[in-house]
Amino acid sequence: MATILGSVEVERTAYGARGAESVHPLDEAARLPARSYSYELQRRVVRGAVKEPFDEAIESVEQATGVLVPKRSAEAIVREAARDFDAFYAQRTAPKPAAETGPILVAAVDCKGIPMVKPEKALRVVRRGKGEKANKKRMATVAAVFTQQPRVRTPEEVVANLFDPPKPRVVGADEPDTRNVRPEHKRVWASVEKSKDDVIADVAAEVERRDPARDKRRVGVTDGERALQKKTAGAVPGIMLILDIIHAIEKLWKAAYCFHPEGSDEAVAWVRERALRLLQGGVSQVVKGMGKSATARGFTGQKRKTVDAVRRYFYRNRRRMRYHEYLRDGLPIASGAVEGACRNLIKDRMERTGMRWTITTAEALVKLRAAYLSGDLEEYWRFHVEADQQRIHPKGQWRVVEE
Repeated sequence: MATILGSVEVERTAYGARGAESVHPLDEAARLPARSYSYELQRRVVRGAVKEPFDEAIESVEQATGVLVPKRSAEAIVREAARDFDAFYAQRTAPKPAAETGPILVAAVDCKGIPMVKPEKALRVVRRGKGEKANKKRMATVAAVFTQQPRVRTPEEVVANLFDPPKPRVVGADEPDTRNVRPEHKRVWASVEKSKDDVIADVAAEVERRDPARDKRRVGVTDGERALQKKTAGAVPGIMLILDIIHAIEKLWKAAYCFHPEGSDEAVAWVRERALRLLQGGVSQVVKGMGKSATARGFTGQKRKTVDAVRRYFYRNRRRMRYHEYLRDGLPIASGAVEGACRNLIKDRMERTGMRWTITTAEALVKLRAAYLSGDLEEYWRFHVEADQQRIHPKGQWRVVEE
């Protein structure tokens, strides 16, 4: 057995019979794992792998313990370590009583690509055909659920925060500093193997676990993808969908470059003015104004298509763009939590230079990294060890179970 103190040989008696698998009672008494690596050594490999590339994680473990774990074994340890992820979160109780957490329950879902190992056929291609890409990505569905306190703001404050350099703010004695409103008990996770429907079902289960009495205001921040909006609204009862203001402003930039040169002060002023109108509840005014301006300037071809596409996007999402009401009620209007999850959970670990993944290893790593980023990795590891012991030494395997 390889341990953090080096190699240890364990002698024990085996009981066997012809045609039957041998049993080793001492293995159960010593809580030995199935692999020839101790649980503590495996834990260190997993903890290193969720934070840094496998080669660096292996090197860190070797420097700390003197034990060299082959890379293939490290990958296998990670895959096996993630097998109890769903069961762990399914059995957990809510983080805190509803009265001790914020009245707003936020759920967000997004997608992020992970570069995958090329199939053997792709490796032998001399010249790619039209539309074929050098790197094939598989989309992972990323989710985030958390509670928070209300953060009341004005449209002018949001615009200043988005377009102006940050300024120090003086808060009065009786005025709370709402900038310090943070997500509470945020859980992030992702899956490469599961479908969007399955991940959204997990989101719905997490929402119900945190708000069984449905006392909280359920909010879903979306990027405007219609299919994702419909699935989320159908799976989570009572959820209010809000279009991410950052995505809305990105659409404004596309339209702005049809009216003004890219990078010009006029384009910045144009976007700022219309962003303020959106935040004040004037979605219809922005849509009509862009159409009239495009007609007055005689736009045709690509410029007209771009402006009309932005107008349709806003019109389609107008019921999810009542920003003046959301700001008044202190609701979130940006999907920073799930965007940050896409970056922290996947991009920072899975998209480093030269990295390519198989589906099984990618799935295992994003699960374990999700537990790590949610602050649950140590608790999850204890749960995994207990579940692993029950699999290796099930009750009644060799010892008579007393009723």
